[in-house]
Order: sequence, then structure tokens, then C-alpha cells
Amino acid sequence: MRRTVRQRGTWFPPEKPGPPPGKARPMKAVVSVIGKDTVGIIAKVSAECARCGVNILDISQTVLQDYFTMIMITDIDGITVPFPDFVDAMARIGNANNLKILTMHEDIFNTMHKI
Repeated sequence: MRRTVRQRGTWFPPEKPGPPPGKARPMKAVVSVIGKDTVGIIAKVSAECARCGVNILDISQTVLQDYFTMIMITDIDGITVPFPDFVDAMARIGNANNLKILTMHEDIFNTMHKI
């Protein structure tokens, strides 16, 4: 059972445990891809991630009728280009392949989806 903590009249969920002492939390980015299904979408996106030194941690994809959807959680600790350049590279792949590719830092993603 999850317990909450009450501070100054407001209930807060317990804090999530952080990384072990001496180890920083990995930096992550969320990449989402939407568009008409074609051959090689995952290959093109993952090849660009590899070129930029971005590791794919988790991936979920599905095809709904003729529409391809994918979301990836990536580790950007080893990124070899500035993050805005990676975001632009993903968008260029999307534009070249009639896809919508959105890339955002995990902290921004989490902030956008907090209630």
C-alpha cells in the first residue's frame, strides 16, 4: 500500500528513491513517431540515434490500419551532438519520410504531463 505525506495541508506522494550515492540519474529523452506505415521507419530512426550516440532504452510501436506509431525512451548521457541538433535531425528524418517525429527531454515531457 502506498503512503502519502501531508505537508501544510496538502498531500504529497512519497518521493521516489534516487540513484545510488555517487551515481547521477541518467539523462533521457522521449521520441515519438507518427505517420503512414512504410518499410524501414524504425531502421532510419534508430540509425540516426546511433549516429548521434543516443541509446534506445525502451521502444513500443504498433501499426493501426495503415498508420505507424512509435514511442522510444532514449538515454542521452552519451550524446555526441548538442541536444537541439539531435532534435532537428529527428525532425529532418520525419520530414523526409512524411512522418511527424517529436523529440523532447524527459524532464520537459514529465512536466507537460503532470496534473
